[in-house]
Amino acid sequence: MMIAVKVCEPRTEASPSGLRAAGRPCSNTLAETGGNCPTSLTRFSYSLLSSSSSSSSSSSSCPAACLSRESELDPSPFPRFGEESMDRVLRWMEKEEIPEDAAILDIGTGNGVLLVELAKSGYTNLTGIDYSAASVKLARSVLQTEDFSNVEVKEVDFLSCSGELSDFDVCIDKGTFDAISLNPENTEEGKACYIQSLRGALKEEGLFVITSCNWTKEQLLQMFSQGFDFVKELPTPRFQFGGKTGNSVTAIIFKRLH
Repeated sequence: MMIAVKVCEPRTEASPSGLRAAGRPCSNTLAETGGNCPTSLTRFSYSLLSSSSSSSSSSSSCPAACLSRESELDPSPFPRFGEESMDRVLRWMEKEEIPEDAAILDIGTGNGVLLVELAKSGYTNLTGIDYSAASVKLARSVLQTEDFSNVEVKEVDFLSCSGELSDFDVCIDKGTFDAISLNPENTEEGKACYIQSLRGALKEEGLFVITSCNWTKEQLLQMFSQGFDFVKELPTPRFQFGGKTGNSVTAIIFKRLH
């Protein structure tokens, strides 16, 4: 089975702190797996080993304005992390000389594409988590296809606050926090539990890399003001609308405090 995904352009709207790109939560399958519409055109095609995956394709997908279906789509999360965003994080890791044996956690791994690229870049201590069993199965298949079956992928609910995850040097979020913070039910509780779980997962002075298409730098600094220190903002594409300038996506590095 081949997966081909075409991503929508970002929608902008005014916010108290300026312009932001308002990510549109995708319906059904993506929403269930923590997915949001990405903000740039991205295509990933994988030939999956399991024929059963192709036979269990889902009729649910993003609205037509968000995602165009170019093939039968597996009932699992689609890439919500564009190539440009992924390259941005990888360039930062290389520049900061993150050790290849650093313990790295991909929060909401989806199809595992970031884990593949990290492994290709030489990182050897990688873990991906997702609370969707279908997502975990797909990520493992993708990693096996790319000959990285040694990368660990776990079915874990990050919001369980269970303390199961710990001692990571770097945690990467590419849309999971967006999905949690857009959930109309128990939004504040979800965000608080996310931050608690993140603190538990990271080592002291461990680094948190978040890419968001829903929140500005100022909003993220406010939400992660307790227990985290701002390190830097990664450059992202800028645009103008209504005489104001904004970013289509925000990428921030935080450090875990004591």
